[in-house]
Amino acid sequence: MRIWLSWSSGKDSAWALHQLRSGTGIEVVGLLTTVNEEYDRVAMHGVRRSLLEAQAIAVGLPLIAIDLPWPCDDATYRLRMASACERAVADGVEGVAFGDLFLEDVRAYREEQLADTGLMPLFPIWGRDTRELACEMIAAGVSAILTCVDSRQLDRSFAGRLFDQGFLEDIPAGVDPCGENGEFHTFVQDGPMFRRPVDVISGDSVERDGFVFTDLRPVLAVDS
Repeated sequence: MRIWLSWSSGKDSAWALHQLRSGTGIEVVGLLTTVNEEYDRVAMHGVRRSLLEAQAIAVGLPLIAIDLPWPCDDATYRLRMASACERAVADGVEGVAFGDLFLEDVRAYREEQLADTGLMPLFPIWGRDTRELACEMIAAGVSAILTCVDSRQLDRSFAGRLFDQGFLEDIPAGVDPCGENGEFHTFVQDGPMFRRPVDVISGDSVERDGFVFTDLRPVLAVDS
């Protein structure tokens, strides 16, 4: 079965890729991502397109980027996603996998989106205990950085931190260890799904509409 993977640039989609490559009989043939046209960054995660492209190279898969206007209404989003789904079917893709963990409304929305496309929705890490899952990722060598923090749920000082055991020990009660409730978003720079790491440096952190974003840049950009 040939599928695309919905790729956010974060740890959950990266771990979904790792699981799908672990003898499931499923072949991931592309990474599907939405990019904010105005800022040229991954929506919510705030990750630069150049880093997104570097990730795709590092995991050895083509990137299918859907550019979205900002702000983006639901009709425009659905139209551009429908166009991407038509391309997938034409290319022999049979499904789209997502790194969602437990939010039933999000899963239902994904399933509704794909209902009439001929593409099967897949959820390879659905239902996992999120603390166990977070520890499993870290133990396996997943290296991720918090690029976005919802300051209404988690202190802004967590922006730019590594997603590691120390982070899990420091987050307050009520914050999901994988950030599934939107508490934080990450950028994965290395792990068992990567052929080589994506080296980055952390830049400034800025706050917009209650979210704190830490800018990441490719290491090579320092000399440019």
